[in-house]
Parts: sequence; structure tokens; C-alpha cells
Amino acid sequence: MYSLEQMDKLRPSLRGVGMAGVENQVAALQRQIFDFLGYQWAPILANFLHIMAVILGIFGTVQYRSRYLILYAAWLVLWVGWNAFIICFYLEVGQLSQDRDFIMTFNTSLHRSWWMENGPGCLVTPVLNSRLALEDHHVISVTGCLLDYPYIEALSSALQIFLALFGFVFACYVSKVFLEEEDSFDFIGGFDSYGYQAPQKTSHLQLQPLYTSG
Repeated sequence: MYSLEQMDKLRPSLRGVGMAGVENQVAALQRQIFDFLGYQWAPILANFLHIMAVILGIFGTVQYRSRYLILYAAWLVLWVGWNAFIICFYLEVGQLSQDRDFIMTFNTSLHRSWWMENGPGCLVTPVLNSRLALEDHHVISVTGCLLDYPYIEALSSALQIFLALFGFVFACYVSKVFLEEEDSFDFIGGFDSYGYQAPQKTSHLQLQPLYTSG
């Protein structure tokens, strides 16, 4: 379907899509691990869908399927929007508040990001006999963090956005080339180029002379 010259032109873009897919996959898996540790159910679900979309995009690249790449590019737009929301959530932009909104856990628990207690340099101290402690919960004090967890989560989402934009550009370009090639391809070169003519129906009925007596 593709000539050697076309493949040579496409090879850098195909590599770009593949590299973007692998980088997105590694970053998503790394993020999935830390979200599991922090019981962040909403990001866990989003990460799972992203991993599936990346696999679809890589498959579309290997099999030269433009539709799969288009679906992958469409998902990347949603992925950018989701990560932008995460940045706004952790930085408490507008009316968003981590103390009031437990969107990341679907309001099923009070768990925060895993980085809250395990960030670089963080020292966790249990607060005993605190009146703020709810039933089956304990209050802790976190001090000495070199970088607070909201900024770690925001940087992680910013990295996801950068990788998604990188993959989006290559996916759109490669899918466009695939679509143009599919439009120009007409049944392996086109019937017209081979002087194809439709078979004509021939009648096998033989006419016999008719004799009449007069």
C-alpha cells in the first residue's frame, strides 16, 4: 500500500508516535502506582482509560490504522483537560478546595495524595487525642517537606499534558497521511490503469429461420 519512498518520509513521524506512546505509557503506569497507594479512585480510573487509549494508538501506528490514531488523538484532548483540572484542584483555583471536595476519592474516604506523607523531606508526626479526628481516623502533622504535595501533583499533571500534546501532534499528522493515502488508493492501483472493462453479456440464443407454408 505504501511505497519505499513514502515509508522513508513517514518513518520519522511513526517513530515520533511510537516514542510518545511509550513515554505516555511509562508516565501513566508510574502515576497509577502512586494513585493506588493514595486510594485516589478517580485518577485510577482515568489512568486506566489512558493506558488503554495509548495501547490503541500504538496499535494504530503499527497497523497503519488511521481511525485508531484519530480516536487516540481525541482521547488526548480529554486527557489534557483532565490534567488541567487536576492542576486547578490541587492548587485550589477558584472555588475548588481540597478540605471540602473529595473528588479524587469519589467522596468515599478522606485519603489525600500519597505524596502528602511521603514527599521529599517530609516528617510525619501523629497528633494524639486530637478533637479533629473522626471515627476510625487519626490526625497527623506533616512538616519539613522540600516540596508540598499539591505542587508535586501539579508538576506530574503538567508532565502528562506535555507528553499528551507531543503525542497529539504526531498522531494528527500520521493519521492525516494515512487518510490521504487511503483516499488515493483505488483497489490496488485502480481498475482504470489496467484498462479494465466490464464483461458484456452475450446472448446464447440462436435464431432459426422460420418457414411457413402458403
